[in-house]
Parts: sequence; structure tokens; C-alpha cells
Amino acid sequence: MEWKTRVTELLDITYPIVQGGLAYLAYSELAAAVSNAGGLGQITAMSMEGPDQLKEEIDSVRKKTNRPFGVNFAIGQHGRPFQDMVQVAVDEEVPVISVTGGNPKGVLDLVDGTGIKTLVLVASRRQAVKAEELGADAVMVVGHEGGGHLGRDDVGTFVLTPQVSDAVGIPVLASGGIGDGRGIMAALALGADGVEMGTRFIAVKECVHAHPAYQQALIDAEETSTSIIKRSLQTPARALKNTWTERILELEKEQAGYEGLRSYISGEANKKFIYDGDQAYGFGWAGQVASRIQDVPTAAELFERMISEAEGIRQRWNT
Repeated sequence: MEWKTRVTELLDITYPIVQGGLAYLAYSELAAAVSNAGGLGQITAMSMEGPDQLKEEIDSVRKKTNRPFGVNFAIGQHGRPFQDMVQVAVDEEVPVISVTGGNPKGVLDLVDGTGIKTLVLVASRRQAVKAEELGADAVMVVGHEGGGHLGRDDVGTFVLTPQVSDAVGIPVLASGGIGDGRGIMAALALGADGVEMGTRFIAVKECVHAHPAYQQALIDAEETSTSIIKRSLQTPARALKNTWTERILELEKEQAGYEGLRSYISGEANKKFIYDGDQAYGFGWAGQVASRIQDVPTAAELFERMISEAEGIRQRWNT
């Protein structure tokens, strides 16, 4: 079957599937594998040390694939400057730039007029409308089921997706709770033009930076195996439950504030688990879709499975 949506046309990809930015995990191996499988793979810029490393990673992606790929900018990381990093992506003429975690205006202004396609992650209808006004080419709308940082309103993907689809004229990708062919078809039925998936792409073989213990924790997860941390900081985010996140929630109840939480929610604590597999002293982001993960296939195998399932649904709908 032909998969043609506004997202596949905008991004020049075969299937309307975009891999999320995945802080500290989305590097050339994963991005190239997803792009080669027919989706849009991405590397994560703000997890890198600086512009030189980003350029090296962009070069590495291009050695592994001739398909379109993206560079994600998670710009809400404690005010770290992003301008030099964006300039590298512009100079390298990357096909796509995505913006998550903050006001996208600064990035969109730097990219304006370059021909690079821009995606903005939003968690509300208001944010989606604003992103369109700022010139975004598409929005990725993340519902409450998603992993990592979320919106403050606890609105699920099933409600938020049609709300945003009705409010903007640009393509919409649904995100949060999606990890298989059924999720893709549900998103399209809700008015989206494609999907963005994060958690599911942690558990693929090409996500080489993810520790096996992290991937196994996703496989072992049930629908209640995640919790929301950082609510007290007005930056809610979903992570796998463990002793570390339990301690974070205790500190939040004690109104520890940012200074009291800083070492617990830091990038170093995140890497302690996702790189070293140490659940006693670190944490890993994950969405509720972790409960639907049962294995660690290659990206190509995952795509084949998802598309086969989705096409089976299309055939049933046609009859």
C-alpha cells in the first residue's frame, strides 16, 4: 500500500513516522537506521558537547544513510545557549530541524529562509497555534501518555490530537502512547498526518547507547510502571518508576524546590541509569507505551511489523 500523507510529502519520507529526539540516546546509528527504514530519524543536538561534535554526528549520519534525517534541539535545558548549535545545522544544510522543550522562536528565526523543514513539539492547542504563527512547517502534539517532558494540563493524546488538528492548517504528528501499527492508524483517524515515537525507539538494536538494563526495564514495564516527576517545578515529565524516582517524589512532597531536586533530576542522574544501568542512583524517561514493548528488534524489523499491522487495519476498514 502507498503511504502518502502531508507529513511524508513534507519530509520526503516513505512512512509518516518520526523518531523522537531522545536526550543522550539519539545519535547517528539510531537516526540512520530509522531513516533507512522509511521514517525520519533524528540526532539530539543539545546532548552533545558542542558544535564540533554536532558536525561530526551529522557527517556520521550522512555516511550511514542518504535519506532525510533531522536534528532535534531540546532548548529548555537550563538556559544553555543553542545558537551556535543551530548554526551548525544550518551550515550543514540538514533536511529537518525539530524544536522541543521551550519557546521555538529563537530557533525558527535562525532557520527562516534556509529551506530547512521545521517541526515543533507542542502540548496544547494554544502552543500549536503559536508555533504555526511563528512559521513552523508542522507540529508534533504530545499527550499525557508520553515519556519525558509533557504539558501541564494532563490531556491525553486521544483528545489533544483532534483538538490541534482542527486548530491549525499545517501538518500534525501525534505523539504519546504510540508504538505500533494500531497507534499509527488511530493517530490518522484522529486527524493527524503522522506520528512521532520516542520510547519505542529506545528498545531497538540501533539505540546502541541505551544500556540493556534500560531496554529490559521497558520490556518488563506494565501500564502502571511510569510516574510523573518534576510537577512541583512546573515541568512535569514521565519516567520509569524506581527507587530514584520515588525519592524525587518524596522530595517534591517535602517542597525541596529546584535546589533540593537538582542532583536528582540532572542529566548526570539520567545517564547513570540509561548508560550504566544503575537504577539505584538514576532514572530513565519512558512513556506509558512501554507496557506495549516486548522485545528489542532492529529498526527495520520494527517498521516492517508496524506497517504490516497498520495495512492489515486499512484492509479491514476497506471491507
